[in-house]
Amino acid sequence: MKKLLLLLLAMPAAAAVSASGPDYGRSARPEVSERLFTSQAVERQIERIRQTVTVSKLVRMFENCFPNTLDTTVHYRKDEDGEDDTFIYTGDIHAMWLRDSGAQVWPYLPLAREDEALRRLIRGVVRRQLKCLLTDPYANAFNDGPTGTGWQDDWTEMKPELHERKWELDSPCYVIRLAYGYWKTTDDASVFDERWTEAMRLVLKTLRDQQRREGPGPYTFQRVTEDALDTQLKNGYGHPAKPVGLIASSFRPSDDATTFPFLIPSNFFAVSSLRKAAEILRTVNRDETLADAYETLAAEVAEALKEHAVYDHPQFGKIYAFEVDGFGNRLLMDDANVPSLLAMAYLGDVPQDDPVYQNTRRFVWSESNPYFFRGTAAEGIGGPHIGADMIWPMSLIMRALTSDDDAEIRRCVETLVNTDGGTGFMHESFHKDDPSKFTRPWFAWANTLFGELILRLADEGKTDLLNSIEVR
Repeated sequence: MKKLLLLLLAMPAAAAVSASGPDYGRSARPEVSERLFTSQAVERQIERIRQTVTVSKLVRMFENCFPNTLDTTVHYRKDEDGEDDTFIYTGDIHAMWLRDSGAQVWPYLPLAREDEALRRLIRGVVRRQLKCLLTDPYANAFNDGPTGTGWQDDWTEMKPELHERKWELDSPCYVIRLAYGYWKTTDDASVFDERWTEAMRLVLKTLRDQQRREGPGPYTFQRVTEDALDTQLKNGYGHPAKPVGLIASSFRPSDDATTFPFLIPSNFFAVSSLRKAAEILRTVNRDETLADAYETLAAEVAEALKEHAVYDHPQFGKIYAFEVDGFGNRLLMDDANVPSLLAMAYLGDVPQDDPVYQNTRRFVWSESNPYFFRGTAAEGIGGPHIGADMIWPMSLIMRALTSDDDAEIRRCVETLVNTDGGTGFMHESFHKDDPSKFTRPWFAWANTLFGELILRLADEGKTDLLNSIEVR
């Protein structure tokens, strides 16, 4: 788990913030010679924003954040077969999470057609992720080889290649999402080789096992800890679940333990991911049997979501629950980590204009959500991972990415720009009353996601909106 302290430090390998405050006239990126990877296509996007956006702090934050994954976390090489192989740190934790690594390079996908080096880098991420799945489909985070670092003392089937073995349903879904997006963007189907089909067979078995129709399945997890969210009860199997067709997830995208095993945002993500995998298996691999199995599972989960995911809230109407157990119990909340209820439209799991999603969106951005916080500096969503009063910038980015309301989008961007804690970067979380109190000074996913938001707004012709941002 990402054990984190409140830090008031600028990220390593970046220009330091002076005692008198940040200098938004200069970059906080590493020196060119210290950058791990440079994409000319990314640099052109940075120059484009420089030329069109007039708010100097916003420009500098984009310049710092958008290339942050490439500058500081990418380790690209050729493997023993001469194939592309890319290992990606999350930032200040030197391990590769399947979720984070897929999300970190996602905003670069549209640029891969015009930058061959960037295309090969992303191809290397897909290949590395498939290798990780074949090492252990239940693990969430991996070491760069059999180093034996990480949580080797956990009570589960650890291997030296694993950094952590928390079963999170979104992990294999992010692998499929990136592989599918890479294929659709580049027309390169070379990643869908025997390794791909072997990994997809293993993923299918894992998801079937975690429907728990034949018992709790082979996976258990316990950790010696004082934090109840860092382990699972019932000898590592977790809270009881009634088999209803949904897929259990022992942990959330935050790496926190689920309360009820059926995590609704991750099950929606699974449906869309299973259908993407089926399309690849049928179109590229010509494996009708495996494609049919994926589509059958997707249909089962989709049907179960219709029956178990929706709750009729007395204030907001029909909304999606966060977690359920199949017995009729449900947890009503949202967490900032993606997939979340808020992020389902961003991931393409539900239409943005779905009335139930819109009701859910109003619910999660209200005080009816126990992890919504409003303070003197900002309002936003956090989660149990850090605790009370800590807002995640990721929630503000997701709110903007799932909105058609320019005023709402502007408020989100303005809040993000004014809550950087004087560093010029995004963070994991910041205090609702004091943005100088934040966690994770080097969190590449949030940085790159911020860049994705700014680029999307520029692509949609919302330059005037960006230029109206007020810096406090």
